[in-house]
Amino acid sequence: MIQSISLKKLVPSPRNVRKSSDDLADRQLRADIAARGLLQNLVVRKAKRGKFEVEAGGRRLAALQALAEEGTLPGTHEVTCLVIEGEESEVREASLAENFQRLAMNPADEAQAFASIIEAGATVEDVARRFGLTVRFVEGRLRLASLAPCVFEALAEGTITLDMAKAYGAISDIERQAHVFAELQDAWYQITPDTIRRMVLDATVRGSDPRAVLVGRDAYLAADGRIERELFDDDASESWIDVALLEDLAHKAMEEAAARTAQEHGLAWVRPTLGNYVSHDLVDGLNRLPCEPAPMTEQEAQELGELEADYDRVAAVLEDEDSDEDEVAKAEQELVVIDRAMRALNDRPPVLADELKPEAGAFLVLSRNGEPTLVPQFYTETEVIADEGVVEAIEESGAAKPKGSSLSQRLLDELAMQRRDILAIHLANDPALALDFMVFTLADADGHDWRAKKASTLVGSVASGPVTGFEAKDAPASAALAEFAGSLDESWRADESDVERFAKFRALSDEARAAWLGHVVSRTVVASLACEGKRSVPMHETLGSLLEIETAHWWRPTAANYFDRVAKARTLEALDAAGGPELVSRYAASKKTELASAAERIFSGNFIGETEVKKRAQSWVPEIMRFVTAEKPVDEEDDEIAINGPEDAIAERAA
Repeated sequence: MIQSISLKKLVPSPRNVRKSSDDLADRQLRADIAARGLLQNLVVRKAKRGKFEVEAGGRRLAALQALAEEGTLPGTHEVTCLVIEGEESEVREASLAENFQRLAMNPADEAQAFASIIEAGATVEDVARRFGLTVRFVEGRLRLASLAPCVFEALAEGTITLDMAKAYGAISDIERQAHVFAELQDAWYQITPDTIRRMVLDATVRGSDPRAVLVGRDAYLAADGRIERELFDDDASESWIDVALLEDLAHKAMEEAAARTAQEHGLAWVRPTLGNYVSHDLVDGLNRLPCEPAPMTEQEAQELGELEADYDRVAAVLEDEDSDEDEVAKAEQELVVIDRAMRALNDRPPVLADELKPEAGAFLVLSRNGEPTLVPQFYTETEVIADEGVVEAIEESGAAKPKGSSLSQRLLDELAMQRRDILAIHLANDPALALDFMVFTLADADGHDWRAKKASTLVGSVASGPVTGFEAKDAPASAALAEFAGSLDESWRADESDVERFAKFRALSDEARAAWLGHVVSRTVVASLACEGKRSVPMHETLGSLLEIETAHWWRPTAANYFDRVAKARTLEALDAAGGPELVSRYAASKKTELASAAERIFSGNFIGETEVKKRAQSWVPEIMRFVTAEKPVDEEDDEIAINGPEDAIAERAA
């Protein structure tokens, strides 16, 4: 029953399901009621002493009472109410339904509505006052109404978010907005507001840009490209205006260069990219072909043999527990020099066998100096099976935690940094654990022993690795970290003051803020290894156990990142763990370079062998790279994860 009831007789109901509110929204509601009156009835129930309890509409009641207190409304103001009866559970259900079944307006609808009111003669200030909004908010909605039609329609349909629409509005050129919108429709990567903002603002390109260097000034001008030049500009600093035209010319130039390169090297295909590296998405679905480094000269082979002998001699000093500290320090320095010389000899471009070229392909990247460059790594769309023979499986025996000092310091540092990335990507995808770790670390810092090894840098700074400038090439964990960072919602960065940025950050969804939590915590993780000594961080073993990390899914030993860098005996020990004495005997007489190349194929799984042997090979990693308490033998579930890829495994764990 609808009934007009005096405001004095209305009181809040203790059964109203809404327990929290928003101060800004409440002020907007008061302004709206003051301007247009109450547009929606209150839902009330009779109480004692002639009072009525408001079951649904508590915010509206509070707004009416506030207006009465300030004198805008009289205390006897009549309020239209729907009076209901029934059991308490039914009344509470009605309150829930009234609050739950509301749908906020689409920002596009708000923009059109505000624009219509303005066209009718109202000012921006009038609209802001009537709806209890800020002038800036209304102006922002009006700017949405002036977006390119394709962008505005996408906002209205919910295809893009409000933050994305605002990013398109960073520039008033609707043609530029429409061009960027069309360009992003087929994008394979995650689109963020920051990505959109950079693209719409990137209206010009400097003459020194790799794309400009590739195309050439004359070719760009011949295609009616426009150039703006200030008084002190030169060819490198001048601005090329038609970015879309430049991109098109650059793509064509790279395609022509790719065709020439494929013919020159006798490859089935060469795919060009305007990036300066081959991303993991480009090689998705492709199989890497086994390649051998370019053959050494006799002099180089002799020099490498001498270095290997020196390496084993010096490594023996480190492995000898009776060596004193001075001998160990001197040996570590010698190993760094020997290691550097061995890497210089071993780092030769791979050579693809002639019989593999008809099905092989590669990628052509655009270097930073504007030159098309072939990446010396070859792929095929067919399955790669290398004939390595059949070997017998053996049981892998348990081993004590290694010291790690028998390896070169440089290798230990690099392995520690790669293991750090594996832990970091797991931690980034488990915000609940990241939160617990962060809070504990900050709280524990008060009584932390300054002599103890810290597990992270948790004051917000990014942990730097022990090797300056080192990048783990083709490392899934490092690539996943970069993709994770690129997917973060950075819309809150746009405002100038920290107060405004903080407010925008708090307005992000729980999921977006959880992603930021995982990101800022994961990037503080320091480099560590599962060994004794300065690289040991016991807390990382605990985190790895909780995250159930399988290192083998994220890091595989190759000639470049491991086997070329350790003594020959180490590689043979690894082969023994995978295939036993029979496999060891087949390669025991091989030179170190040949042994490292063969080990890379075996431990990547590209060989014919018994199922159990392949499982051992694909799950083997050096003990210092394992998260000891978490590692377990590969089973059928692990096989599925290995096939699907580590990214799917992370996504499944996060879900």
